[in-house]
Amino acid sequence: MQGFRLGSIFGFEIRIDLSWLVIFFLVLWTLGAGLFPANYPGLDNTTYFGMGIVATLLFFASLLAHELSHSFVARSKGIPVEGITLFIFGGVSRTRMDAETPGDEFQIAVIGPVTSLVLSALFGLLWYIGRNAGWSVVINGVTSYLASINLILAIFNMLPGFPLDGGRVFRSLVWKYTGNLKKATQIASTGGKLLAYLLIFLGLLQTFGGAVLGGLWFVLIGWFLYTAAEASYEEILLRTSLQGVRAREVMTPYPETVDGDLTLQELVDKYFLSRRYHSFPVMQDSKPIGIITLNKVKDIPREEWIYRTVQEAMIPTEQGISARPEEQMSQILEKMQTSGVRRVLVTQDDLLTGIITTNDIANWLQRRQEFGKVA
Repeated sequence: MQGFRLGSIFGFEIRIDLSWLVIFFLVLWTLGAGLFPANYPGLDNTTYFGMGIVATLLFFASLLAHELSHSFVARSKGIPVEGITLFIFGGVSRTRMDAETPGDEFQIAVIGPVTSLVLSALFGLLWYIGRNAGWSVVINGVTSYLASINLILAIFNMLPGFPLDGGRVFRSLVWKYTGNLKKATQIASTGGKLLAYLLIFLGLLQTFGGAVLGGLWFVLIGWFLYTAAEASYEEILLRTSLQGVRAREVMTPYPETVDGDLTLQELVDKYFLSRRYHSFPVMQDSKPIGIITLNKVKDIPREEWIYRTVQEAMIPTEQGISARPEEQMSQILEKMQTSGVRRVLVTQDDLLTGIITTNDIANWLQRRQEFGKVA
């Protein structure tokens, strides 16, 4: 996800994905130009716009509170949480590992909908007090919307479709019953795909029925849920296949390297244009100091290539892109996910012994499958 850092709350980094801007203005327009004028006629456009701004901001604050609750419980279970990202379909807590027991997963998952229910009750209480106390329709309109939307958020998230919160609760129950995380994930992911098909079907019905915007939104949510469910199952398959495997078994030994003092122009001319690789380990005084990737070079203006060096553009090893030969592949996958580089240098005693890329992992899995068929 591409975006920007908004700040930090209780040690959790809050990021905004660029896609979030789409849903922000869509919700604002729906409220300020549609829902509030229809439900509370007679007010001026400025008032409707103000109600829309406040309601939209508090709605996303509610989403943030929902994700913060997940993050707090995850951290209490010893799971590292990097932060929270708000994007077009809501929010997601960025954790470095999954829950290790069914009980932990149940608690981490269920707290989100519970938080949304509590928020719904609080806003509902404010609406009830305001209506009986004669508060302005502007305030009551906003609190009524927030009570309703948080209730809808809680109900939707508790649907048993992985990776929704309800799907994770369902997986934890199946996991507890079967003792098999892989099987539980397969069953929960199937539930997620079925829910996705239902949402897409309802969306198409709405679209052909004339409610084009609402229908397309259902289709998009269904498509997102389907791809997320499929990706979640593929991830658990990958982790299961690599269980007990060490870095030295998967790595490409002694890869070709480049010197950190090379200019980017020399790197492109002598290496990227004449090799099939998309990245190279960077060396200085016979020690690995980072990785330079083709994408990093592309991010730098071409006119700067003649004087910018590889060392200036590389991803340094300090950013978690190195590992020991004996490290478990589960740890390697976490490092790849955390760094976003999708490559890890394998080092021992400050010497480069190999590199692991996503292609190395795919090739290893393919070889294992082939030998498994032979056996």
